[in-house]
Amino acid sequence: MPWDAPEPYAPVGVPLVDLLDRVLATGVVVSGDLVLAIADVPLVRISLHALLASVSDRVPAPWSDSGPL
Repeated sequence: MPWDAPEPYAPVGVPLVDLLDRVLATGVVVSGDLVLAIADVPLVRISLHALLASVSDRVPAPWSDSGPL
């Protein structure tokens, strides 16, 4: 949907549903590090990694049984 504004360089709007559909169809990897420190002394470091993707019935599971659990 184009932005209805008089500015020539107005942003182009994308519905949230379309954006979420595109992200889940292709998949996204989110990663980050969290460091808790006091007086410039790092005490705790946490590394976060997540994969966001959709699941389809047409794609077979990589395991021969019901899963790794």
